[in-house]
Amino acid sequence: MAAKLIWDAPGEHLYETGVDQGVLYEIENGEYVSGVAWNGLTAVNEKPSGADASPLYANNKQYLNLIAAEKYEATIEAYTCPDQFYKHDGYGELVTGVRIGQQARTPFGLCYRSLIGNDEAGDSYGYTLHMIYGAQASPSEKNHSTVNESPEAVTLSWDLSTTPINVTGHRATASLSIDSIAVDKGKLARLEAILYGVDAVAFDSSKAYKAGDAVTQTSKTYVAKTDIVAGEFSADDWYEINEEGPRMPLPDEIATIFA
Repeated sequence: MAAKLIWDAPGEHLYETGVDQGVLYEIENGEYVSGVAWNGLTAVNEKPSGADASPLYANNKQYLNLIAAEKYEATIEAYTCPDQFYKHDGYGELVTGVRIGQQARTPFGLCYRSLIGNDEAGDSYGYTLHMIYGAQASPSEKNHSTVNESPEAVTLSWDLSTTPINVTGHRATASLSIDSIAVDKGKLARLEAILYGVDAVAFDSSKAYKAGDAVTQTSKTYVAKTDIVAGEFSADDWYEINEEGPRMPLPDEIATIFA
């Protein structure tokens, strides 16, 4: 006999909150490269749309539903943006520090993180990595007002549309998410080293390392696959990270990392 369902078990009161670790990526030859930190990020609102049903009728009854294509759109809100974003927002630079508007808008990639909490660990239980591919920003309002008794910082906002990219064995998509609780921690650390870069220290055989720790050894950078006890370096225990800078892998590469 199947076990009875249990509601509200300790540790299963899950919720999602927050937004942090935003990264902007340039697109070069179909790859998402040259990642830069997006400081001041306050919200990313995902707005999928489409997939509307169009019923067809035959023999005096509903015959079937035709489902329209689905679109992925989003809104970014922030107090500021990286300098590298201005060209994606329709600005051109005449000389350093001098910009003009109404220029061509170019697509980009975005990665950010939301936190997963529960009733035992709070907001530190886990997190979700969100990746947006083929994003393009629409013109948006920027409102400025006088300083008064209750000054407020200007909040910037951009509406995003997207162009889906191909995924082997699936429909094209513009979004991907990764649950840190469900995936292997060493493989997740390997992906994050690609997304963000690493701050590695020289390998020390007298120290133990945790999954995700980054070290340098013989001029190469590695991330620990699992927890490692003190001892001599063994390449089988580490993922080699060979990146020129932060980049956002395509979905097929991410699937390979976690396979």
